[in-house]
Amino acid sequence: MALTFMQMVTKARENVPSVTSAEAREKIQANPNTLVIDVQDATDAGACGLIPSSVNISLGMLPIRADLELPENLRDDRLADRNRPVLVTCGAGGQAALGAYILKQMGFTDVAFIEGGTTAWKQAGYEVEPLK
Repeated sequence: MALTFMQMVTKARENVPSVTSAEAREKIQANPNTLVIDVQDATDAGACGLIPSSVNISLGMLPIRADLELPENLRDDRLADRNRPVLVTCGAGGQAALGAYILKQMGFTDVAFIEGGTTAWKQAGYEVEPLK
């Protein structure tokens, strides 16, 4: 049976935890090693803004960048440690849930997505910065 985007998001949400913007901010402040990944395409992330200290890795490239068996030039070293705390975000949270679920399936032990994405982060009054 074919799944829609929202059905895939629902399945992801059932399998990975979400955190509020306030909880995400606390986690980032408590552990500076927390990796925040915005999985939007670069143009979308640039329009929305990025959470400070986050990195932009599109949802399509995320499993490639996190695959330890691919050649080094395709991987992202920041994704080598499967125990590193990871928070995933996007514009509104759907793609973030999918990204977090992908990472969980790839063996990440401390991964969650930000409920409502960067939009909720901004609505909470937290700053964003332009895509670099």
